[in-house]
Amino acid sequence: MPLDFDDAMERFDFRGIHPLVFMGTASDRYAGWLGQVYSAERYQERVTSRTHSVGGKSFTEKVLPVDSVVEYFEHFRVLEIDFTFYDTLLDARGSPTRTHHALSAYARHVPRDGALFLKVPQIVFARKIRRKNGYIDNESYLDPAVFMKRFYEPATELLSHRLSGFIFEQEYQRSSDRVSTDAFARGLDQFFSSVPRDGRYHVEIRTSGLMTGPVLDVMKAHGIGQVLSHWTWLPRLSDQFRMNGRRFLNYRKDGVIRLMTPRGMRYEEAYAKAYPFDSLVPGMMDPGMVEDTARIMREAVKEKARVAVIVNNRSGGNAPLIARQIAFSYMDNSNAS
Repeated sequence: MPLDFDDAMERFDFRGIHPLVFMGTASDRYAGWLGQVYSAERYQERVTSRTHSVGGKSFTEKVLPVDSVVEYFEHFRVLEIDFTFYDTLLDARGSPTRTHHALSAYARHVPRDGALFLKVPQIVFARKIRRKNGYIDNESYLDPAVFMKRFYEPATELLSHRLSGFIFEQEYQRSSDRVSTDAFARGLDQFFSSVPRDGRYHVEIRTSGLMTGPVLDVMKAHGIGQVLSHWTWLPRLSDQFRMNGRRFLNYRKDGVIRLMTPRGMRYEEAYAKAYPFDSLVPGMMDPGMVEDTARIMREAVKEKARVAVIVNNRSGGNAPLIARQIAFSYMDNSNAS
C-alpha cells in the first residue's frame, strides 16, 4: 500500500486509487458531507434547504450551492447526475427545460478533468411511467428521436469531453407484467441500431430475469456496458458479474458499478434510514457489498478495463465513508495478491 494512501483516505481523496478506477457518488451537494468532502468555511450562509417527500413523510435536506462541485472533484474522479432521469433537456418544441438549466449550471463549474455520468430520462427507457394514480404506458419508450434530439445532442453540446457516460436504467418489472427476454432484446437491438454508436452507453437491468443470453448478446454486439447494480431486488454484485460471464461488455472496456440500496430494502426505507446522510448507519450495509465491489474493481484493473464505482448514501448512510471502506478493501487485497 502506498505510504500516502492512509493520508489520502483521511482526506477522503479517492483520485489516486488506480488510474483505471474512477470513484464517485450518485448526486452531490449534501451538507451532511461537510467536514468530509466539503469545507464548511467555503459555504457559510450559502447552505439552503429543500423539502423532499418520501413514502408519505417529509424530509428537509440541506444542500450546498452548485459551485461546490469544484471541491467535489478535489476528492472524486466521477459524478453521477441523476436529476436528468426525470426530464429531457429539451421539450417537445425544442426549448430548454428546467433540467437543461440545472445541467448548464453544473457545466459552468465542473473542472476540465471532471467526468460526469448522466442518467437517461425515464421517458426514453421506461416502459411505464409513474403518475399520481399509478403507472401509465410510456409512448416514447425506446424512441430514438426523443433520445437523440431532446437529450443526447444537447447533453454532448453542453458537456463536451466531460460527459463520460450515459446510464440507461431499465425499471423493475414484476413477473405478471414482464416482457419476454426475446422482446426486450429485440427492443434494445432496434433502439441501439438507430442511435449513434457511442462507447459511453451503459444499461442497468433491474429485472434479474432479463439478465440472460439474448439480452447480453445484443449489448455485447452494440458494445454497451452492463451496469452492475447493488439494488433492492437484484442478486448480489458477484452473482450479476458471474451471470454475464465476468465480462466487460462495453466496447471501450469501461465498467460501471452502482451501489444504490441494501438488497431487500425498498427506496423509501433506505432513504429514511440513511437520512441525513452524515454517517454510516449500523447494520444497514449489506455484508459482502464492499468486498464484492473491490473484487470486481481488481478484476477490471487486471483486464485493463476502466471501472467507475458510484456510491449512493442510501446504500449505507454516507457515501464518502462507504467509498473509503471500498478503497481500503481494494488496496488491502491488491497488495496481498
